[in-house]
Parts: sequence; structure tokens; C-alpha cells
Amino acid sequence: MAKVRVTLVKSVIAKPEAQRKTVRSLGLGKINSFVELEDTPQLRGQVDKVSHLVKVEEI
Repeated sequence: MAKVRVTLVKSVIAKPEAQRKTVRSLGLGKINSFVELEDTPQLRGQVDKVSHLVKVEEI
């Protein structure tokens, strides 16, 4: 299965609580932090909810 790198590029300050929790559940904390995760439909759904805050790259 493919892997993707998810990077937090914008702050979660002044964002709705649901978006903050989604970013946190992806394993992201500070700006420019990144995680490498398996590319699953569940992950893509989470990323779609915060697509304006994160950058996704296939690796």
C-alpha cells in the first residue's frame, strides 16, 4: 500500500474545534510538522476536512 506524507502548513488557531481535533488525530502538532501514513480511504477523508491546513505528498 502506498504511503503519503502529510504536513501541517497553516496554524489551527481560530479554527473550529472539529478541525483542531482532526489535525491532532493525524499526529500533527506544530506548523511544518509531518507524518508518513498509509494511504487509506479513512486518511483521505480526514485530510479532505482540513485540506486548507495541510499539504499531502505521495512518497
